[in-house]
Amino acid sequence: MFKLFDVYSRLLAYHGPQGWWPAETAFEILVGALLTQRTTWKNAARGIDNLREKNLLNPVNLALASEVEIADCVRCTGFFRKKAERLVGIAKILVQQYGGSLQHMLKESTTEELRERLTSWKGIGPETADSILLYAGDLLVFPIDQYTKRLVNRLELNSGDYQGLQARFMSQLPDDLTVYKEFHALIDKHAKTFCRKKPICNQCPLREICKYPVRTTS
Repeated sequence: MFKLFDVYSRLLAYHGPQGWWPAETAFEILVGALLTQRTTWKNAARGIDNLREKNLLNPVNLALASEVEIADCVRCTGFFRKKAERLVGIAKILVQQYGGSLQHMLKESTTEELRERLTSWKGIGPETADSILLYAGDLLVFPIDQYTKRLVNRLELNSGDYQGLQARFMSQLPDDLTVYKEFHALIDKHAKTFCRKKPICNQCPLREICKYPVRTTS
């Protein structure tokens, strides 16, 4: 039975390093993780650029801005009023409780405590929180998104709920931040390239270990 690291190695060999997450600061990663919810990264990146142009990519300035101004910047990401409200709310928490520093917050508690804190903030669920912990906090946490669930289901590697699947990844991967970050990014790249809702199986670099084409054609 192949291991998840074999999947990682095959994807890395085919797609190459992804260098994810593209951001200048930890707070920008948080903003991107929230904006990319229910939209594409392309749209989220446009929203980030709009915020950057108005010098709003830091908690202090964002906390002082109006939700209307923020909503106008992130309109391209969809659900823009809700996202603007959540961004301003999170920025105010960081300013009031952590001196406007996400980095400070991410270094003062255990990983589990940080996850609980992040998921208590409006608009941040387990996947978003884990993305922030991994990419902004450099903590060994593997985020499980819809692309990951699709891939493991087709590879017949599913382990139940979010926590079960996350535990499987973390038990089989080496304790290496580069592997965690690259593997999560590679899965997203692969899902958009080959493992789509309607997959392109005949060209897939995982076709030798994936039984999905056999199951769906037999």
